[in-house]
Amino acid sequence: MGLTSWGSVTVERKLPHGTPCPQSNRVLPRQEDRNGGVRAWGERRARARVLLLDAAPGGLLDRELVRLLGHGLDVTLNLRRISDPADTRARWAGRVDLVDIDLFDERATTAELVRDGRGYDAVKSRAGAPLRAGLLAAATDPALAHPLRVIGRAGAGTDHVDLAAAARHGVAVTHTPGSNADAVAEFALAQLLALTRDLAAHNDNAHQGRWGAPTVPPPQLGELTLGIVGLGRIGHALAARAGALGMDVQYFSRSPVPTTIRRADSLHDLLSTSDVVSLHLPLTEGTRGLIDFSALASMRRGAVLLNTARGGIVDEQALADALRDPAHPLAAAAVDTFAHEHAAFASPLFGAPGALLTPHVAGVTRTAMAEAAIRCADHMAALLTGRPEGVPVVTPAPRRDVPHA
Repeated sequence: MGLTSWGSVTVERKLPHGTPCPQSNRVLPRQEDRNGGVRAWGERRARARVLLLDAAPGGLLDRELVRLLGHGLDVTLNLRRISDPADTRARWAGRVDLVDIDLFDERATTAELVRDGRGYDAVKSRAGAPLRAGLLAAATDPALAHPLRVIGRAGAGTDHVDLAAAARHGVAVTHTPGSNADAVAEFALAQLLALTRDLAAHNDNAHQGRWGAPTVPPPQLGELTLGIVGLGRIGHALAARAGALGMDVQYFSRSPVPTTIRRADSLHDLLSTSDVVSLHLPLTEGTRGLIDFSALASMRRGAVLLNTARGGIVDEQALADALRDPAHPLAAAAVDTFAHEHAAFASPLFGAPGALLTPHVAGVTRTAMAEAAIRCADHMAALLTGRPEGVPVVTPAPRRDVPHA
């Protein structure tokens, strides 16, 4: 088992000939290199370096690392958000490089990306760590041994990346659309049930020893209309579940979608005719602040709002004001995403009556996280080795003639 040394860091070579391929348990074939030597599949004369900025959580970490190593990549793992960094260090030191940086501090991330002039060919993120223009300019400096060429997002949203800057610098940004669609749809359904049956209030009353049935019985799902704003993979998954439970379902998007689901004539039409409104659209300049004071005021009396999309789509101050106004038609809201998250988490919704708040966990299930991590690893490896066919990319793919490809 060979070792590669970079200064004071020693990294174990991955998957020599004769070891099983982790994806299929096949023995890796040997290939002739340009000098007539033999190397394992996936090894290159200059192996691509990947910074795992935000690894899959818990036991999924090992699966993600094995997948990346199986692609013949040199991996640097950031320990900052690992639940048991000491155990991870003990098990993986010598097989991957290890660092400890605050992924939400762009200066710290930038410093790591250019440390010692080595650079990284790819960066993988999961929790939406900011990757903006300044960072991308530094990380793609051609003087680096491994200038950045690929950003992998284990998830659908890429609003944390400056896509225009990435395109200017020739960085391909890939993601895993649909990997958490079922998880988010299930969570939105849970939000829907919790609000329409007022579970939080009943729970509080029971904990305080108060016994009592609702003075006004709530409607069953078959009496309610669900309005979905943005009918992509998640919207379709929620529509299928709600329809199976007897709900009337309609949707609105700026462009019609091939579906049997009824399309509302406008956003205002959907808001004014839905008992439950669920948001499932990306955050763009066109959708930022879409649900504002005017939109909320147009909702059906007694309606509830669900947001598992992106925080910036909803004007949180307007939503908080609506919930605090007894005369407002909006009865309750479930919010899983916020304009300011992680260490900067703050919202005017704190303490608002009828607000069910959760910390961006709708897509966090074992199945969804595993699929996102594995697909992201495969996408990055494909792009780094000049095989972009079938890989979802939201910026131009890297050229095939770049170094380390």
